[in-house]
Amino acid sequence: MRDSEHFVLIRGLLREARHWGEFSGSLQQQFPCAMISTPDIPGNGQLHQAISPKTIAEMTEALREQINTTQPLRLIALSMGGMIAMDWMTRYPDEVEAAVLINTSARPLSPFYHRLRWMVYPQVIQMIFHAAAQKEADILSLTSNRHSHDRKLLESWQQWQQQNPVSKASARNQFLAAAKFSITNKPQQPILIVTSMADRLVDYRCSLKLAETWQIGYMQHETAGHDLPLDEPEWLAGAIKQWFELQMDV
Repeated sequence: MRDSEHFVLIRGLLREARHWGEFSGSLQQQFPCAMISTPDIPGNGQLHQAISPKTIAEMTEALREQINTTQPLRLIALSMGGMIAMDWMTRYPDEVEAAVLINTSARPLSPFYHRLRWMVYPQVIQMIFHAAAQKEADILSLTSNRHSHDRKLLESWQQWQQQNPVSKASARNQFLAAAKFSITNKPQQPILIVTSMADRLVDYRCSLKLAETWQIGYMQHETAGHDLPLDEPEWLAGAIKQWFELQMDV
């Protein structure tokens, strides 16, 4: 059993390593000997004092600087993190062994009103004007179907935001980078697409379109929200383990 691999977990907009929550432990249980890295995008988490890059490609470069790329990497990436993973696989194919892309999207395969569901436009616009603590409540409400009313979790998120605040400039750059990202060439590595059917932020059809266009692996969860690793960490880790056993002969 080849478990001594290096997983790199890549988060999305305005999130940091701690937002992986229980998923990192669940993944470690499935791959006991694996190394698991959770680098932060500049502007987020431990790198909150930096200004986020304006493009997905620049974010990829910033993450590569944090990671030892001498052995093939397995990327697990959520939302905007999936865009970084696609860019990484395409431009540095020798560095990435395989990837799991969760609730992500890309131009031109999906329209803008699927990449950010039109029904949440009013909430997103209101969130821009909310205080930092309320923004965290907004994000939790939009991205989680299981923990949207979890006061203890929300307090943790609010505390992390106070410790590592994301600047307005970084938030703007991240939103624009995600909105502008497009991909035309299919990466050559094995890819698993995982989506949440009940995602209220990004239409699950964005993930389905990627899987159908590229003819790659696809799994879906029926009830989880956009933050699938938060809502169903054990299910997701198990699905990833199952896929690697089938696809990678581990």
